[in-house]
Amino acid sequence: MTVSGPETPEPQPSDPGASSAEQLRKEGNELFKCGDYEGALTAYTQALSLGATPQDQAILHRNRAACHLKLEDYSKAEAEASKAIEKDGGDVKALYRRSQALEKLGRLDQAVLDLKRCVSLEPKNKVFQESLRNIGGQIQEKVRYMSSTDAKVEQMFQILLDPKEKGTEKKQKASQNLVVLAREDAGAEKIFRSNGVQLLQRLLDTEETDLMLAALRTLVGICSEHQSRTVATLSVLGTRRVVSILGVENQAVSLAACHLLQVMFDALKEGVKKGFRGKEGAIIVDPARELKVLINSLLELLTEVGVSGQGRDNALTLLIKMVPRKSPKDPNNSLTLWVIDQGLKKILEVGGSLQDAAGELTVTANSRMSASILLSKLFDDLKCDAERENFHRLCENYIRSWFEGHGLAGKLRAIQTVSCLLQGPCDAGNRALELSGVMESVIALCASEQEEEQLVAVEALIHAAGKAKRASFITANGVSLLKDLYKGSERDSIRIRALVGLCKLGSAGGTDFSMKQFAEGSTLKLAKQCRKWLCNDQIDAGTRRWAVEGLAYLTFDADVKEEFVEDEAALKALFQLSRSEERSVLFAVGSALVNCTNSYDYEEPDPKMVELAKYAKQHVPEQHPKDKPSFVRARVKKLLAAGVVSAMTCMVKTESPVLTNSCRELLSRVFLALVEEVEDRGTVVAQGGGKALLPLALEGTDVGQTKAAQALAKLTITSNPEMTFPGERIYEVVRPLVSLLHLSCSGLQNFEALMALTNLAGISERLRQKILKEKAVPMIEGYMFEEHEMIRRAATECMCNLAMSKEVQDLFEAQGNDRLKLLVLYSGEDDELLRRAAAGGLAMLTSMRPALCSRIPQVTTHWLEILQALLLSPNQELQHRGTVVVLNMMQSSKEIASTLMESEVLEILSVLAKGEESPVTRAAAACLEKAVEYRLIQPNQDGE
Repeated sequence: MTVSGPETPEPQPSDPGASSAEQLRKEGNELFKCGDYEGALTAYTQALSLGATPQDQAILHRNRAACHLKLEDYSKAEAEASKAIEKDGGDVKALYRRSQALEKLGRLDQAVLDLKRCVSLEPKNKVFQESLRNIGGQIQEKVRYMSSTDAKVEQMFQILLDPKEKGTEKKQKASQNLVVLAREDAGAEKIFRSNGVQLLQRLLDTEETDLMLAALRTLVGICSEHQSRTVATLSVLGTRRVVSILGVENQAVSLAACHLLQVMFDALKEGVKKGFRGKEGAIIVDPARELKVLINSLLELLTEVGVSGQGRDNALTLLIKMVPRKSPKDPNNSLTLWVIDQGLKKILEVGGSLQDAAGELTVTANSRMSASILLSKLFDDLKCDAERENFHRLCENYIRSWFEGHGLAGKLRAIQTVSCLLQGPCDAGNRALELSGVMESVIALCASEQEEEQLVAVEALIHAAGKAKRASFITANGVSLLKDLYKGSERDSIRIRALVGLCKLGSAGGTDFSMKQFAEGSTLKLAKQCRKWLCNDQIDAGTRRWAVEGLAYLTFDADVKEEFVEDEAALKALFQLSRSEERSVLFAVGSALVNCTNSYDYEEPDPKMVELAKYAKQHVPEQHPKDKPSFVRARVKKLLAAGVVSAMTCMVKTESPVLTNSCRELLSRVFLALVEEVEDRGTVVAQGGGKALLPLALEGTDVGQTKAAQALAKLTITSNPEMTFPGERIYEVVRPLVSLLHLSCSGLQNFEALMALTNLAGISERLRQKILKEKAVPMIEGYMFEEHEMIRRAATECMCNLAMSKEVQDLFEAQGNDRLKLLVLYSGEDDELLRRAAAGGLAMLTSMRPALCSRIPQVTTHWLEILQALLLSPNQELQHRGTVVVLNMMQSSKEIASTLMESEVLEILSVLAKGEESPVTRAAAACLEKAVEYRLIQPNQDGE
């Protein structure tokens, strides 16, 4: 027997696509023999897409497993072999291939189970016997290794702490082994009990990058989901010491420390949630106290001199993740209140710092934006007016303390802090703008001779321009000032910011064509200059970001959108900038793309209300002629051609706090616009759009998650889900799709979710189980009663695919429900597609659960005429499903068979059995044979 190469199944009579599938299979086999495993994989995949029989599918899946084994992609090899085993549990070749993949993945216990099954199926196969012996030896070796782990841990630390081993390969291997060992709980416990934390502290003290990274990554394993070890680790290392590592100049070490602190925080927070019980709880005095010590250390780090800008950003990121409540349903926001009292001034100090200024804290281009996001999240987490008033008071006192008595430097810091608040909790920013002298100082400093002073003032003016309370003042007084700066300044950094201010004021009418602020053509000129600066790679990324800010406002104008998508160089520059370290550009990029794709919320006004408004001489919003659907579709095509999907995929991957929930929502809106047309969905999938949509559908605003889930549904309906979401990713799609079944979603979203779930339910039992686990069945059943025929039909199709699962069959068989009745009645409806779905479900259920056959005559008095109508249908597929139901009923009981044969069904079956050879004639003939067997009818003299 051969177990390594692909197999070719016996030829089977099938549909016209079978010959091409068979040809592709043969091509794949030839390519495999020649060593072209990638080519073979492609051929087998194409063959699968041509609707092969279950037997052929099993063989193609195990052929794909063989390719993945050769390509050393063992996770995919295991997945493909599992699919083959799902089709046939006794497929010995698939079982052997899965055991090979599991062995390579280190999952020896599971590999042994598959090999034992192989040996039981083919006891004389020497290959299986030898493989089983080899794995048995490996398992024994692993047991021996684990028993001597203590000695191994001691040996690894000896190598790592030996100064003679500095930089050797031996030392590198020891550090890697230590990290790998700590990933398993048993290994982490061994290290912890072997005085590991003290030894890891010595590694940290060496200040060698490789050793520090190994120590931090090992500590992650020790602390992960283990509260008592976390508290003990903090006790040995010192919370302040761990937090201080964030501030080092080395970016990799700072990020590793950030990850460790996140793991520690999660372990402590989980303990606070669960309370203290049992052995682990007895070790801990109070995890809430440890939490506050940890957060207080992070707050202190924010204003420490000598801390790197990257470290400061990482501290802000941790505070953003750690402090605010995850959900408004959690009544306890005490941690937020404590942080505001203890650390608000420290956060404002980072937000008010100038980049690269002498005597200031070291900050990066993203620090102020991170501070703004943290301030915004803290403010949003407040529950009452008294708490918000305290926040305002602390902010105003801080700004006033700098504005008064610290000269020009103090005024600059105060204005910069106001800018930070305007970008975050804008209510607090608006209040700060109203403080005596602040706005006047902003206007005065715009005319300063010093570039740094001008920059601070102009940026504050720009941020203030979008805020309601000051917009009218700035519209009246700021436009002329910004124009003078734009035309008169010799500095690009000032001109580009002044231009953004003009863009912001010029777009005050939003998408309303009749509310243009500037003269005809002015916005196009401003946009042209923005694109020019955007494309100038001689200007630093921080300054070019402002050009994107300007376009984010100007692209409300459809003329600007049209010119922008035609400018390939500008689009390319925009996408490159979105991938750069300048993360604060993400929101502006998302806004510009939302405008270009018209994916913002827009409702067509009611014509009657428009007439009424005109009569009352009220303003009526007008849509630009170039915002009609045909123009929008053309813009989407141009963005896709320019590579918008790959750029957005990179944006979604970013770990920066700048990727806020609002930013995620913008990206979700754009993705939904990109997949609107069926022909564009392949491009979106090919560039990684399916992968990027998953996190957007699981995290963010409710609107953003819904939009991303709808985009996922559209992709799942028209693309092969297994190729769009390869591997384990396909199971992550289920939850977002189920979320679209809620009543708060639109009818279109319900329909698309049902269609997508129907596709997934038809793929594998594991996917059906995932749908059941997400409690989707009751919602799907509800939509089977929907008035809209397309939603009703989609729900019925979905339920019929789910009926392949035992749990759903049990629901149909349970006493006292109308599920079976509904399927029988739907099999007699006028809507042919609904009939086909219901009849298909009925055929399958009566095959799987013969007990249901006897209940069909009980659910409705019209059952017989419904079956007769199916048998007489001109649609051969409906005829086939009808004959299968009749056959199942006849096989289940002689009494039912007698009732059927006494009706017109006998005559109809007799006619059908004499037709041309087809599944219908075979099923009809089988019915008559069963009637003969029961002696309900007699064969004629010809034996027919």
